[in-house]
Amino acid sequence: MRLVKCQVLLSFSQSVADLPIDECEGPKPVSQRACYSGPCSGEATEHTLEETQLLSGSLQELDELYDWEYEGFTECSESCGGGVQEAVVTCLNKQTREIADETLCVSSRRPPQLLKSCSLDPCPPRWEIGNWSTCSLTCGVGLQTRDVFCSHLLSRETNETVILADELCSKPKPSLVQACNRFDCPPSWYPTEWQECSQTCGGGVQKRDALCKQRLADGSLLELPETFCSMPRTITQQACKNEDCPSEWLLSDWTQCSVSCGEGTQSRNAICRKMLKTGGFVIINSSLCLPLPFSSLIRPCSLGPCARHNRPAHKQSPHIMAVKQVYIQTRKQKKLHFIVGGYAYLLPKTSVVLRCPTRRFRKSMITWEKDDKRLVSSAHITIAPYEYMKIHHLKPSDTGTYTCTAGSAREHFIIKLIGSNKKIISGQPAGIREEEVMTKAGLNDALRTEDKHLNGIFFNGSKPEKRGHLANPSRWYDYIVSRLLQLRGWPVENLESWEAQESVERNTSSEEDQSREHSLPFTMVTEQKHLDDIIRNLSQQPEELKDIYTEHLVVHLAHEVFKNYLDHQESVLKASRRKVDSASVEYPFHRRVSGFTSSLRMSSSETFIPTSVDLENGLHRPHQKPAILRKISAAQQLSASEVVTHLGQTVVLASGTLSVLLHCEAVGNPKPTISWAKNGEEVKYNDRLLLQPDDSLQILAPVEADVGFYACNASNALGSDSVSIAVTLAGKPLIKASRATMINTESLAVTVDIGSTLKTIQKANVSINCQVAGVPEAKVTWFKNNIKLSSTHHLHNGLLLIANVSLSDQGLYTCKASNLHGEVTESSQLLVLEPPRPLPYLEDLTAVFSSAGPSTHSVLTSPSGTKLTVSPGSSALIGCAVNGYPTPNITWLYSGEPLSQQHQLLAAGRILQLLNVSDFTDGEFSCLAQNEAGSLTQVMTLTIQEYRWSADKLTACSASCGHRGLQLPQLRCLLDGAEVNASHCGETPKPSLQPIACNRRDCPSRWMVTSWSPCTRSCGGGKQTRRVTCQRLTARGSSVPMSSEACAQVSKHPVDTQSCNRQPCVEWAASSWGQCNGPCIGPRLAVQHRQIFCQTKDGTSVSSDQCSSLPRPLSTQNCWTDVCGVHWRVSLWTVCTATCGNYGFQSRRVDCVHIRTAKPVMDHHCSWRPRPANWQRCNITPCENVECRDTTRYCEKVKQLKLCQLTQFKSRCCGTCGKS
Repeated sequence: MRLVKCQVLLSFSQSVADLPIDECEGPKPVSQRACYSGPCSGEATEHTLEETQLLSGSLQELDELYDWEYEGFTECSESCGGGVQEAVVTCLNKQTREIADETLCVSSRRPPQLLKSCSLDPCPPRWEIGNWSTCSLTCGVGLQTRDVFCSHLLSRETNETVILADELCSKPKPSLVQACNRFDCPPSWYPTEWQECSQTCGGGVQKRDALCKQRLADGSLLELPETFCSMPRTITQQACKNEDCPSEWLLSDWTQCSVSCGEGTQSRNAICRKMLKTGGFVIINSSLCLPLPFSSLIRPCSLGPCARHNRPAHKQSPHIMAVKQVYIQTRKQKKLHFIVGGYAYLLPKTSVVLRCPTRRFRKSMITWEKDDKRLVSSAHITIAPYEYMKIHHLKPSDTGTYTCTAGSAREHFIIKLIGSNKKIISGQPAGIREEEVMTKAGLNDALRTEDKHLNGIFFNGSKPEKRGHLANPSRWYDYIVSRLLQLRGWPVENLESWEAQESVERNTSSEEDQSREHSLPFTMVTEQKHLDDIIRNLSQQPEELKDIYTEHLVVHLAHEVFKNYLDHQESVLKASRRKVDSASVEYPFHRRVSGFTSSLRMSSSETFIPTSVDLENGLHRPHQKPAILRKISAAQQLSASEVVTHLGQTVVLASGTLSVLLHCEAVGNPKPTISWAKNGEEVKYNDRLLLQPDDSLQILAPVEADVGFYACNASNALGSDSVSIAVTLAGKPLIKASRATMINTESLAVTVDIGSTLKTIQKANVSINCQVAGVPEAKVTWFKNNIKLSSTHHLHNGLLLIANVSLSDQGLYTCKASNLHGEVTESSQLLVLEPPRPLPYLEDLTAVFSSAGPSTHSVLTSPSGTKLTVSPGSSALIGCAVNGYPTPNITWLYSGEPLSQQHQLLAAGRILQLLNVSDFTDGEFSCLAQNEAGSLTQVMTLTIQEYRWSADKLTACSASCGHRGLQLPQLRCLLDGAEVNASHCGETPKPSLQPIACNRRDCPSRWMVTSWSPCTRSCGGGKQTRRVTCQRLTARGSSVPMSSEACAQVSKHPVDTQSCNRQPCVEWAASSWGQCNGPCIGPRLAVQHRQIFCQTKDGTSVSSDQCSSLPRPLSTQNCWTDVCGVHWRVSLWTVCTATCGNYGFQSRRVDCVHIRTAKPVMDHHCSWRPRPANWQRCNITPCENVECRDTTRYCEKVKQLKLCQLTQFKSRCCGTCGKS
């Protein structure tokens, strides 16, 4: 008996499915068959040889009652995400369908492995855990982190995974952080934070401290003495701010007061300098420094009241007879004499004798100073006891201020040097450090340094000239003298060769050399007041003209200097002519000076000379704005046809008038430029309208179109002036009108011509000018809105004044001019503007607010700003209560930007409606009200209540003492002050939390231990030690050593010595290798073994666990043996058991034989190679219309034995078994 089913093999899943019987084609196989178990009675039947062979073959088939079959599948390899099931192959008894021992089935006929997919449903989300990271610290409590995320496996075949939110994983999330390396660190250096840099620029130094500390296993730091740290100390100092500093002013000390009593001034010098990143200073152009306030260069001073002359003093004070002059040396001279009180610009290598004549003071008590430093006699300077001093051979270091002091009297003398390029060497200003001045250089280098400094003070300084005061006079004098020296022809002897020569003294002075001819004076002299006048004049000029006026004022000064010198020489000549006939005597110096003055004239002619400078007579006129001369005389009738008049008059055109000449004379400095206009428009000159050379306007053959007001305009750089004249026809009245529109929003006084339109603010004083011309004089009448005004409203000259304008003054103002020849009118419109102004409320806004309902928030904007706090999603109305004339236009802004058109506006734009405030963030809404009179901005700040983090609660202190105690703020999510679930604040960034110090106080004494030293032995028992001290941790973090008794009262003294590595010293031992008779693993290759055991050094065997830390020797190795020289040998395939159908198979013999002897051996010797198959299916093709015939000649015996019911016999004996 057997079970017959209709099944189908699913190729996709490689699984077998049951089907209804009618789904299978062909006849159903039999489910039972006859079987033969031998004779029942034990009778022996004799068969022929042929019958015996047939029966033996039949019995072989009958013996094959056991065969392999699939019996279900194993459990799925995965519970989800796609796994695999394997079909279970069992050996079955074909008749009883019972499972039999597998040895009863032919192993070569075992069917192939059959797999199918299972558990295809997706797996639920689960936690994916990464590997732990490296510990953050090698000692003292470090941290390890790992990645943990919720994932979902979509397909196990493609290994496709998606990351999900943590909430989707049901199991608790594994830990992300764990502690590691929890043991004390060795002592090491811990640097503190860097201090601030010692300099903000120019290269500085910043420092820090390094403390010896030990990080303990609990994470705290223990401060130790420096001797505990064996490593080199960390860097505690470094460079910083290696960059150039911004430019700055370096100010010298204040000079002494300019007076000896009463009110005076003090001044000082300023130099622009810059500190480099190397730390050194350099002097730069003054324009690179910020403008310097004038008050920082000059200040007032007071030395007490001066003695009154009308009250004789009991004792007269000393007096120095100073001479206030300026000396300019023109040619080299060995020695020059001067008196204190002035300025001297001298040539190098000149010796100077400086006298200090005094009264009422002993000459031997006079003292001398240079730049506020006391002078004493030396090889270079001689201080004589007879009120004078001498400087031998001037050099650049001699420039400066020399002061003579006689008791309370003091006088100064300033010495400057003239370089080879005719520029001034002023030397080093007082109060300047030596390293900030250029190193020793020639005259030209020193000159360039001074010239840059001078230009910085004069042109790039604080512009003191605009304040009406003089800055440092010495600097101004230097500038004027330097310009004087640069004039063409100024008589300064060439110094190039002289400066290159060696300084060789002559035995005889130039004063004694009477035979030498001199063509130049030694010095040019002028009074200090002349230079002061130039300085004051320049201080009043505009900046753009200052350089031009300087040029010509210096030329004028040069004329005066040489004129004074020539006058002095003329007096000397007159005296000499009385003794010597001068007809045959030539004076070369006179020729030299005359040549210079002619050079000055030529120099002046090459440049523009303002009218304020007259080099011929030396006159100087100040600058002034243009002014047109008004003439009160009537027009002159030169003939019946020609009229000549000046401005300010009226010209009447008659029928016989052929020419009108309008004169315009103006004064001013510089000379004004004249232009003409008619009725406000520029005159177009033609063959009838002519501009004469004297700027007069001539009208030829005047016609009616020429009637109007003609204005003469005079202008120069300082301003302008304008005067009008009226030209009328036959005396008919004429009004000067304007068609302009004027808007006044600032001024409280405004004047316009009649005919114009005026828009002005309230409370302004308005004047409407109605200029009238006519012969006879026209009468002026004013109207407002066609109503005549009383005479109290206007003045006699046609000017209407409206004081303190208000809204009631608005209207149309008309001016009517009338005389015997007719009348004319002109009107002006006056509109009063009111700028936007805030109101506390507006009725129309209040009505809209009240109708909005209680759920809508409403607020008015204000100039100072109002606030509105609402909840998310609510609506609001924002009002803008303003008033003005004309009605202001309202523009709504949000955060300074105009709002888009999508927002609804109510009440003519004065109310902004916000349907949902959540469309905005917290911000500022403003309404901009504008009209012609001005604008007004009112503000409202919108605040939307939102969830926020709060950190107002603190955790418990992390330490009870010491300097490490911290309290961390606890974050809470709040809404309007109430705590809510933290998830509501999820989208809000968490604030940064700063720990708060707590319990910062000294700790009680405790034992401190260092790390254990390395063990003295690696096994067999050693020792290690550590250092134990009693210390107290202070509130500042430092560790203070204490006596052992202080710690003994608290706890027991820790041990400082312990044993270590007490385990016995062991090693691995191995026996000799065994025979090479193990299983074959390759051609001629087998395995041999040996025993491995753990023993002590003395050979005692111990447990293998004690040697687990040592590398274990191999216990197995490969070896060569001839026994494994085998291979699989196969025979030919047998004939297939069927020619078609699904049941044909064939087999062959497979043996393991020795390669050399070819003798069969056991199969396990060849197991290192796959065993070839010994059976296979064959002729698996469908049998279509095959003739039923016998395939063996024993079919008759089969039929006799009644074996046709068996399938295998029926198919082979189809013809015989098919016969009835």
